[in-house]
Amino acid sequence: MTDPATPSAQPPSVVRLDLPDAPGLVHRDVAANGARFHIAELGDGPLVLLLHGFPQFWWTWRHQLTALADAGFRAVAMDLRGVGGSDRTPRGYDPANLALDITGVVRSLGEPDAALVGHDLGGYLAWTAAAMRPKLVRRLAVSSIPHPRRWRSSMLADARQTAAQSHIWGFQRPWIPERQLTADDGAMVARLITEWSGPQPPDEKTLETYRRAMCIPSTAHCSIEPYRWMVRSLARPDGIQFNRRMKRPVRVPTLHLHGSLDPVVRTRSAAGSGQYVEAPYRWRLFDGLGHFPHEEDPVTFSTELINWLKDPEPDR
Repeated sequence: MTDPATPSAQPPSVVRLDLPDAPGLVHRDVAANGARFHIAELGDGPLVLLLHGFPQFWWTWRHQLTALADAGFRAVAMDLRGVGGSDRTPRGYDPANLALDITGVVRSLGEPDAALVGHDLGGYLAWTAAAMRPKLVRRLAVSSIPHPRRWRSSMLADARQTAAQSHIWGFQRPWIPERQLTADDGAMVARLITEWSGPQPPDEKTLETYRRAMCIPSTAHCSIEPYRWMVRSLARPDGIQFNRRMKRPVRVPTLHLHGSLDPVVRTRSAAGSGQYVEAPYRWRLFDGLGHFPHEEDPVTFSTELINWLKDPEPDR
């Protein structure tokens, strides 16, 4: 493994992938919050910034990029800090700083604000950005993740939720998780995605793409650093302070999407997040889908998202 303090070199071909249905897709780098971030961009119109989760990278939004562009939006999927084609930095993986990465990218793209769409960790950071920098967030859509305060309370008080996210507790060990994620060419990545999906998991070609991306030097380490912070800070002053900051309600229209068969985040845990939103809040449960609804049923997911984005008065 290369030194995680060294910024990533030019992203390998596994990151800058083409989309067969999107000949106009553009890959480029933008500077924000002291680092360099790789983005994939398609379309013109109001900005929609797509934020991936673990163990994925920007490519997880390939279906939504084309759907959003066709619907008249400027769709941008970014690689989070330490993942894909973005910089691997030695520190900065706490959610407050990662949220500043996101809002910094919005500014670097020359936009006054953006609709944030986040899945898993990306959703956690989208919640955070909406609370910390509300003027830069036009709308918020999150999938497969509760509000940070709801996540914290569920992990501490709900034994079933704690067990469902046992991988996060396993990440607290030094170096062993990194070795496990990259062993056998990323076989663990394929296993996790398959186990967390619904009845129709991704095909081998899709899994191979995620396996290769995780095996880029330092990616495994950087991918799990946010989860280490989330657990280790539970009783630390910085974690307690962050939890207090998240008391600030979200005041932008919010769409909360979840798969009914999600084995990682229980529906009960996610559904309690509306209490932190003082704006129109829409909850949608996708029957028969797992932890990756945007990939498991991209048409249904994209249709729900686009209809909500175009709705001038989203319902509560």
